[in-house]
Amino acid sequence: MRRTVALIATLTLAAGMLAGCGSDDGDAAAGPGPLRIGYQRFGGLSLVKARNDAPGVTWSLFESGPALTEAIKAGAIDLGQTGEAPPIFAAAAKTPFVIAATSEPVPQAEAVLVKQSRGFKTFADLKGKTIALNKGSNVNWLLIKLLEKHNLTLNDVNVKYLKPAEGRPAFDNDQVDAWIIWDPYFALAEQPGVQVLADATGVANNREYVLVAKDSAESKTQQIKDFLATYEKTTAWGIANPDERAKVLAPELKIDEATTKRALARAAKPLTPLTPEIGTELQAIADGFTELKLIPGSIDVKSLIDPRFSGTAAQ
Repeated sequence: MRRTVALIATLTLAAGMLAGCGSDDGDAAAGPGPLRIGYQRFGGLSLVKARNDAPGVTWSLFESGPALTEAIKAGAIDLGQTGEAPPIFAAAAKTPFVIAATSEPVPQAEAVLVKQSRGFKTFADLKGKTIALNKGSNVNWLLIKLLEKHNLTLNDVNVKYLKPAEGRPAFDNDQVDAWIIWDPYFALAEQPGVQVLADATGVANNREYVLVAKDSAESKTQQIKDFLATYEKTTAWGIANPDERAKVLAPELKIDEATTKRALARAAKPLTPLTPEIGTELQAIADGFTELKLIPGSIDVKSLIDPRFSGTAAQ
């Protein structure tokens, strides 16, 4: 267990070092130069990086979607991949971006973890308990939907907002009763004595979204289109070759191959067209956050889907 916590700490340190990396020429997002990609450990973009399928781009690693969208807002990256909640929080924070691509649903790749010794049987048993999660990430929406499913509200639980590297030791040391987390942190936490109380199946689609800085969408349109085409091909290769995919990704993720393969089996999904229905789905999530006053005011996230890119991949 201590080795796993140390691994999480190492991943976080690497994320902090790499998050500042980008092109060395100091260009702003709208300027010329290589495409600057922000990725999360284990997101679909990790495989593109690990295989070096997009030579010439620069890569920056982030621990979570909210950190990545902050980099977009700061003009540090051109493109990045997140779950379904970070685009909404980013739009509420007036971050200038568009949505360029999405994946099929990935509900099994995020879950509520508890200790078996605590005796929790259903999510409803967490009433009055402390739940850790990363604010503004996909798991934030999962919590809301699970509360709704079990006729509970945010007032019925104690939410502790912790980043993944903070959430794991808090969970291991029983400082919280439950931890809602996504892969690969989810897979790493699947140790003896840990129980999956619920995942997102039936309550949240948990899609991945590719976000593009608005200035970059204008100045690097063709570069982004070319990259998205590469991303789709690499994703398809990985799904068709799961064993080879795990071997390629395990060193990149600094996770053992068996854990990598287990997580990929539930988390890796192909891209899918950005249809109006997906825009409606994302807008419903935004409206839910607004209703709960978790974001300030209403936002029109559906309008952020960019038709220039929505047909680039998965058509």
